[in-house]
Amino acid sequence: MAAEPVRIWRRSTGAVSLPEVHRSVVVPVTASFWRKLIAFSGPGFLVAVGYMDPGNWATDLAGGAQFGYSLLAVIMVSNFMAILLQHLCVKLGVATGRDLAQACRDHYSTPVVWFLWIICELAISACDLAEVVGSAIGLQLLFKIPLVWCCLITASDVMLVLYLQTKGFRYIEAIVITLIAIIGSCFAAELLFSKPSVTGILSGFVPGPHIVTNQGMLYVSIGILGATVMPHNLYLHSSIVQTRKFEQTPVGRRQAIKFATIDSTFALMFALFINAAILILSAAVFHWSGHQNVAEIQDAYRLLSPLLGVGVASILFAVALLASGQNSTLTGTLAGQIVMEGFLNLRIKPWMRRLITRLIAIVPAVIVIGIFGEGKTTELLVASQVALSMQLGFAVWPLMRFTGERAKMGEFANRLWLQLLGWTTAGIIILLNVKLLLDTFLPDAALKSLYGFFHIPAPTQ
Repeated sequence: MAAEPVRIWRRSTGAVSLPEVHRSVVVPVTASFWRKLIAFSGPGFLVAVGYMDPGNWATDLAGGAQFGYSLLAVIMVSNFMAILLQHLCVKLGVATGRDLAQACRDHYSTPVVWFLWIICELAISACDLAEVVGSAIGLQLLFKIPLVWCCLITASDVMLVLYLQTKGFRYIEAIVITLIAIIGSCFAAELLFSKPSVTGILSGFVPGPHIVTNQGMLYVSIGILGATVMPHNLYLHSSIVQTRKFEQTPVGRRQAIKFATIDSTFALMFALFINAAILILSAAVFHWSGHQNVAEIQDAYRLLSPLLGVGVASILFAVALLASGQNSTLTGTLAGQIVMEGFLNLRIKPWMRRLITRLIAIVPAVIVIGIFGEGKTTELLVASQVALSMQLGFAVWPLMRFTGERAKMGEFANRLWLQLLGWTTAGIIILLNVKLLLDTFLPDAALKSLYGFFHIPAPTQ
């Protein structure tokens, strides 16, 4: 790629993103549409993993048990936001040759870069906490191992990722897609067992104002948003799209953006099915059976088989949870590497880098479980997703800014309609987070005055 004028970026780009696998998957130049699509397929499923991780399970289970099918609309809208933002990540990675972390480093001043890096690491820690705890719960439910030991066992993914990357990036994609297929099969069976109301499901996809005015519903909704549109996925996708060896010409880049967007959109629609299935299962089994307070994953596992009258239901639930957690740790480790290298331009040995990113997740998980006990794990999962949502604005804002600048993106800069749609999405995310903070921390009298000023109903429990 030719060197850009200094005026475009504050710093020149350093090493390529994920150098071990950069441009390692060859895209045939003269192949048919379908062969090219197959060559580009894979990264979207790695990204989709983040949209069906154990943090989603906690928020979807809580939403379905408490509010029935009402929050299906939140899952659907969140998924559409995710499709849009991941498309912008593809454009950034293909057009500039930078992942989002590298673009932030090359654009902002050093203090801003360090601030963005720190809050991104905190978000990844929250995400990793959900992944580690989710995998650990799956292991515990299946094999009755103490939860702390299960957390330590999940560290094995460090060696797995290291081994798979030496074999080629396609091997990582293959194992991820296999685990996704296992999750999908398990939940397809669960839906057949639970016999949910088709009318209730269709009505649940229609949004209503009660989602915003009910504080409990809003809290879970923002947790779903944080669990669906995840900050680390924006950094991840802008990097792994560069594993494809496409032509470095305007035509080649346009093709790369088109095929990579098809790949991610298809994968994210599958993630929508998984998330909706979790909430539908929870609503069908728990909401109308006197178990509205079921939010713990362990309780859901224990009650599924007795309530459905199907012995294998609980086992399928645990198998899907374990597959989800292990899948998420694979992609979370890659995201940690991308963020550390991108923001800091820090190059260390792959095994050491992955060990650091795993410890950032495992140490807090072990400490939290040791202090609060195993009974608080699902509450931690929901809180971790709300924390993720709080960081989203700091990832979405730079993404929208960079992809909207013609100086950086050239002909691939966002058109006006895409700018409006993207900034509207960013605005919704930020406003909902501000609202949640105000509802959580302001005294009741101040809240009533504030909502009265805007002539909107005050939040209710």
